[in-house]
This record gives sequence, structure tokens and C-alpha cells, in this order.
Amino acid sequence: MSWNPPSAQVQDLIRQCAQVVVNARPAWLDEMDDAVLGANPTIAADPELAAAVSRSNRANMHFWGTANVRAPGVPVPPNAGPEPMNVARELVRRGLDAYSLDAYRVGEGVAWRRLMQIAFELTSDPSLLSELLDVCSQSISAFVDETLAGIATQIELERDELTRGTHAELRETVALILGGAPIPRRRAEGRLGYALTGPHTASVIWTDNPDGDLTRLDRAAEAFGQAAEVPRPLIVLASTATRWVWARSGTVDTDSLLRTIGSAPDVRIAIGPNADGIAGFRRSHFDALTTQQMMARLHSPQQIAKFTDVELVALITADADRAGAFVKHVLGEFESASPELQESVRTFVAEQCNASRAATRLYTHRNTLLRRLARADDLLPRPLSESSVNVAVALDVLRWRERDR
Repeated sequence: MSWNPPSAQVQDLIRQCAQVVVNARPAWLDEMDDAVLGANPTIAADPELAAAVSRSNRANMHFWGTANVRAPGVPVPPNAGPEPMNVARELVRRGLDAYSLDAYRVGEGVAWRRLMQIAFELTSDPSLLSELLDVCSQSISAFVDETLAGIATQIELERDELTRGTHAELRETVALILGGAPIPRRRAEGRLGYALTGPHTASVIWTDNPDGDLTRLDRAAEAFGQAAEVPRPLIVLASTATRWVWARSGTVDTDSLLRTIGSAPDVRIAIGPNADGIAGFRRSHFDALTTQQMMARLHSPQQIAKFTDVELVALITADADRAGAFVKHVLGEFESASPELQESVRTFVAEQCNASRAATRLYTHRNTLLRRLARADDLLPRPLSESSVNVAVALDVLRWRERDR
């Protein structure tokens, strides 16, 4: 593609457009994320990959914008920075094809529409607009094409590296088991170094912050094994910042586990239910994945979640917008009540609306609890006696959801 230098007036307009892009409003960035994830359910269902793609899209916008602030209208080189290269790594770790790179095309479309709006706000001169939009259209298209080419090249390099390691055999064998392939049990056990009989408890361990020393994930995986009283759990590198772990155990001491990982607050652990045999190996893992997706969807502040504790919340919040509407409809003003008041109501309902048992569990006087319940009735749209089940479900959603959302 041949590039002709734009006129001085258009160069100035491009610089102004680029300055707006560099300082993009949060709502614009959220709009891009929503469009990209909405068009790519495979990416949206994977919290770590979704976060990586979001970071890459934003980095690309900033890269193009800063380049055009410095030299408006000059061709922008491809972004070979850590964000797009990390996407390549994550795609390969998951065995996904490059079709997932279509996410960048969706993001390009959103960014282009915003740029046109910015351009029309800067000038109404038809000749300037025509030149401005023509230059920017070619610039963005060429930049995205070359950046995607760089990611595709990195994907091939990552795939070559992955297939040479022992991790490839572990991941391949686990994929066969999870997919229900008829692989003989003894052969699978030989490849994994892990017995597939007996009880299994699976976990997904990940971080939303893939920068820095990721051995903290391996330490968390080992801590999971210790909490399950299993010296050698099965640990599979699912992606750069995610570990899949299985322990042949019926119980996991989550209190001990939380104390161990407390020094790494960005590490999250989703734990599946205990289940037997190969079918249990699969079921516990998929339920752990469901738990991970719920934690990511709700931006949960909790570090550890067990599927058995969040199964209902996971179902209720599958549609985040409808879940939010349900909470507001059921709780009304009580949604913003103090954590102490909400916990009192939650405990009261959990104790089958027995005030004496609830007060004992809360280490408070029964009359104090009754006053709190009366205050809750003042805030709830319907009396607690008529809506205790729905209130309990809504409060459980709040427990796992980030409070300021």
C-alpha cells in the first residue's frame, strides 16, 4: 500500500483524534470489550483469555494513538508488545486455532466507529473529513493486519515449543479424558502418573495478573494438594496463568489453603465437588470451571470458592443483567444495607428462621437480632416472612459479587 503524506490541516486533525484515542473514556473501552466478547463466546467463557484479549485490544488502541500523536498520518508499525504476544501464547495453550483472532476485527470495527464520531466532532469541512477518514481508515487497517500477522507468527512459534515438551502429552491425555474419548484407563494413568480410580477433587487455579513470577500458581497448586492431604496432585499447565489440578481425596481444608495463598491475593482457586472414577475426574473439573467463570463474571473478591457453595449462584448469575435485576427487585434498599445487617438476615434464614439459633450462631443477643430483622423489614420491598427464600438467594449473590458493582 502506498502512503501519501496528508495535508498539514489533516495532520493536525489526526493528532487531535489520536489524543482522544490515547485518553479513551472507560465507557468506550467497555463497549469494545462487550462487542468483542459478545461475538466470541469461546473467549468470553474463559476469564483469563477474555482478560488477555481485552488488555491486547486496549494496548493496540493506545499504540496506534501514541504513534499518531508523535507522527500523524505516518504508517504505524505492528504492535509486537507483550499484550498481543500473550494472546498468542494463551490461544496455543488452549489448543485454539487462529480463528479466535477474529476478536481483533470486531474490536477494529468498534474503534473505527468511535474514530468517525471524533472526526465529525472536530470538523464539518467535507474535503478535510474525506481526507482525514481515508488516511485513518488505511492506517488502522494496515496496523491491524500487520499486528495480526505478528500474532499468527508467534502462534506458530508457541505451538512448536509446546509440542516439544512433556506438557503436551499431559494436556493431550487430559483432553482425551475430559472429552470422553475411549482411552484405556491404564494407558491414561501411565501417561499422567496419576490413578483415575477412587475419589477426585479438581480445582482451577489462576490469576488475573499474568505479569511477574508465575511460580506462585505452582505453589498454590502444591498447597491445594497439601490441603487435600495428597503429596503429589496432578498438575496440568492449562495456560500461562492457569493450572488445572486434581487430588485423589474426598476433602480439602479450605481454611488451611486460604492461609497459605493469602500472601498472593491475586491468585484465585475454584474447587469442584468430590466425585469417583473417571466420570468423577471429568465432573469435578467441569464444575470447577463453572465456579471459575462465576467468580470472574461477578468480579468476586473471594480467593477461594467451592462449587458446592456456589452452585445456585452460578445458575442465577449466568445472565448477569437479569441477576442484577433480580437482586434489586428482591432486596430494594436492603441491597445497600450494612454487611452486619445482611449477614444477620442471611444467618436467620439459614437457621430456618429460628431467632434463638441464629442469635447463638452470630454471638449476639436474641433481642438485638430481632431489632436487626425489624430494620431489614423496613428496607425490604416485601416482609422477610413472605420472601425469605428469594432474599437468601439474592444475599448469596451479593456475597460473591464485588460490592461496588
